[in-house]
Amino acid sequence: MPTAAPRTDESAEPWQLRMFSKTLKKQQKLALLLSQIGDVGGQRCLLVTNGDNNGALNHHFRAHGGDWVWVENERAHIAEMEELLGETVLEGSPERIPAPDGSFDVVVTIDVHEHLGDCRPFNRELHRVVRPGGVVVVTTPNGDPWKPVTVLKHWVGMTKEHYGHEVIGYNARQHGEMLSAVGLEPLDAGSYSKFFTEMIELAINFAYVKVLARRGGAEVEQGTIAPSTADQLAAVRKQYRMYALVYPVLWTISKLDLLLFFFTGYAVSVRSRRPS
Repeated sequence: MPTAAPRTDESAEPWQLRMFSKTLKKQQKLALLLSQIGDVGGQRCLLVTNGDNNGALNHHFRAHGGDWVWVENERAHIAEMEELLGETVLEGSPERIPAPDGSFDVVVTIDVHEHLGDCRPFNRELHRVVRPGGVVVVTTPNGDPWKPVTVLKHWVGMTKEHYGHEVIGYNARQHGEMLSAVGLEPLDAGSYSKFFTEMIELAINFAYVKVLARRGGAEVEQGTIAPSTADQLAAVRKQYRMYALVYPVLWTISKLDLLLFFFTGYAVSVRSRRPS
């Protein structure tokens, strides 16, 4: 059994949770997902991720309640996740979720579909592992290529390849069609990260990928847009401290998204159910 994450010399809090507390998009994602799954006390739950996850999201889902199983599709991220959680993280793949049929009341999959050339095998697996009457929630970037920040990403060279993606993403309608095709019934959808949040995230990701990681000498693989290991964070420690100082200002700017309530965000989350 993996041991709990060691304490750092900067804080009594593990580095993964300190980073999460200074995120904008991930905190919005978590809030939306928790509202969609509701009270999961006494339920068997599954979280499937595909990189860009150091375990902080898992930690917060576990604190929300429920009996959780963790699956990560990229082996390189599992050790950091297990270090934080003190629990086993199973290695999965888009073709096979390591769980028996009908194992879970709730299945949450975060930002997996955009990494896939063909989503059908993975969606069939989601249908297989959720029990009849159970809920499946999926998130991806919004697939609209003409949203202003998406256009800007391409203009500055932050293409889908820099994010490790096969496609830009999918909108709620496209997810609904794909989920229906495997026997899941779409219920509702939400979105997060509107213009102001997405602009801030783009600036942060651009600075890390194009400047900071190279200067710091960190080993950054394709698809890594922010520090995802303790070593990568240590390589940009000085810049991260500066970011932490201005974070309250960025958080305040991100709240301007509330004025854009009539627009869909740059990421979507779709809730579906396996019919009884």
